[in-house]
Amino acid sequence: MNTVGEMLREWRHRRRLSQLDLAIAADVSARHVSLVETGRSNPSADMVLRLADQLDVPLRDRNRLLLAAGFAPRYPERPLDGDALSAARGAVERVLQAHEPYPALVFDRRWNILMTNRAVDPFFADVDPDLLRPRPNLVRLGLDPRGLASLVVNLADVRAMFRSRITRQLATAPDPELTALYEELLAPGSEDAADRSIESDVAIPMIIRVGGRELRLFSTITTFGTPMDITLDEVAIESYYPADAESAAYFTASGGTP
Repeated sequence: MNTVGEMLREWRHRRRLSQLDLAIAADVSARHVSLVETGRSNPSADMVLRLADQLDVPLRDRNRLLLAAGFAPRYPERPLDGDALSAARGAVERVLQAHEPYPALVFDRRWNILMTNRAVDPFFADVDPDLLRPRPNLVRLGLDPRGLASLVVNLADVRAMFRSRITRQLATAPDPELTALYEELLAPGSEDAADRSIESDVAIPMIIRVGGRELRLFSTITTFGTPMDITLDEVAIESYYPADAESAAYFTASGGTP
């Protein structure tokens, strides 16, 4: 197991900061940062968290830093459907409902879908049941022919968007399971993957064929501000919007039901 100093150095390198950059941001001396990284100084829990905050370390990994330094984890991980997060879950439910008749869903750091609004249901109607249990994965649903891939007109663009977003996510916080998902579905050389890139997720809509119509949708991402729970730190709400008047008219007229 790496020491807390080695782990902090890895995060600093990942953020492309010098020891001086980190020291200035954390209001400590560069010498102290060096002593911590080399193991010649044992940081307090508060110092670990101060450095982690400046390095934008996710809460899950802050707990790992604390454990490596000999301290108890600071951040709990409670289920979104549990009593402790009932207020947060209620807020998410209100966001999902308010977005109807347009689709919206909630997913975790590995793109597993946790919640959806009613406007999503029609799009899942013909999905292979195996892809919907025990917890559907948004990337797999979007790219698997048994899922939504057969309905997506610009599948190569959608695959490139997933690749761009997950590449950035892994650069920010490596995760073995997310890496495995990337290698399975998005690694260069996979179908429609070669030499494509997306400069802006919002600029390229997803075009999906439903009921003989082509709907053009773009999405936005909503996250919790200053979360103190790992679950809330890692969930995101993706809300889809019509990208043209024809798509907007479809949802307004049908309530999102094909």
